[in-house]
Amino acid sequence: MNQQEVFDRIEIEQLIVRYTLAIDRKDWESLDLVFTPDATLDYSSSGGAHATGLYPAMKIWLQNALAMFPLTQHLVGKSLIDFDGPDVANATTLFHNPMAVPKDAEGFFDAGGTGRHMFVVGGWYHDTCVRTEAGWRISVKNEEQGYMDGGFPPFRS
Repeated sequence: MNQQEVFDRIEIEQLIVRYTLAIDRKDWESLDLVFTPDATLDYSSSGGAHATGLYPAMKIWLQNALAMFPLTQHLVGKSLIDFDGPDVANATTLFHNPMAVPKDAEGFFDAGGTGRHMFVVGGWYHDTCVRTEAGWRISVKNEEQGYMDGGFPPFRS
């Protein structure tokens, strides 16, 4: 491993952490420092959206889809990074993601509720990263959900 590859690995791992912090802090503008403008994002394994080359629309989808969660916290493991030439890398990163949604006193989902119902989602992020003039960016993100412990609280009928 040469010095440039070490630097690239560190930058790619920081890019993945930057993604999780932007999501957890709901700092949607910071995602522009993570993704290429034409990125493909696939959250279909967890019931979410998948759009090829439509990062701006997916950024809005993420903002709307995650609005109901007052708390998310991504814990990520070390990334397995394989280079495909000097400017493309494929990274697989384990994630463990505690999440909370609001609930009422009776335990039902309630957007205005004061309680919190916790559950955990985990799996792997499969990212294709490309070197740009501004540094490494994710051009493809595929979330592979491995498990969900808990889930949403029941909805009132």
